[in-house]
Amino acid sequence: MEYSKLPRDLSAPINDGACNHLNNSILPDISLPNQYGNLLKLNRLDTFRIVLYCFPMTGRPDRALPNDWNLIPGASGCTLQTLSIRNKYDEIISLNSVPIGVSTQSVEDLNEMSIRLSIPFDLLSDTNLKLKNSLKLPTFSVGEKIFIKRLTLIIEKSTIKKVFYPIFPPHKHINEVIEWLKIN
Repeated sequence: MEYSKLPRDLSAPINDGACNHLNNSILPDISLPNQYGNLLKLNRLDTFRIVLYCFPMTGRPDRALPNDWNLIPGASGCTLQTLSIRNKYDEIISLNSVPIGVSTQSVEDLNEMSIRLSIPFDLLSDTNLKLKNSLKLPTFSVGEKIFIKRLTLIIEKSTIKKVFYPIFPPHKHINEVIEWLKIN
């Protein structure tokens, strides 16, 4: 499986309005485990902004993707998106912001990806769907597994200030986020 480029015939997701309720919402008082199993509280009053990007699932070289993964609009591209954020990490930090990824993948899967891709920021596991349920985040399912649709929240002092949804193409989205951070 090739994880370094998007499939050619990738379908763009449509805006189904599933994130319209999120602007100016307050983050719930929950903590999620990061790639090392340490809990990270999301409702914070820090002076920096959080760029919380939700992604369905990053593939692993030792496992096949779910059947027909590339046919699901918005499913493919998580590894490339994470790499693009990693590559712009210093610029994001210089804008008084911290990127944090969230998926319904296990801590083990996120740890593997973090090490393999040299990710310098936290990746949070929402396997129990605490964040998804609290914020009513949009999802899709493959079999019994629930995946959060790709979206990005800019959070300032626990308040969602900006919602990016849907996101396409995923590996170029960070440029849109950086432009927003520069003018806001």
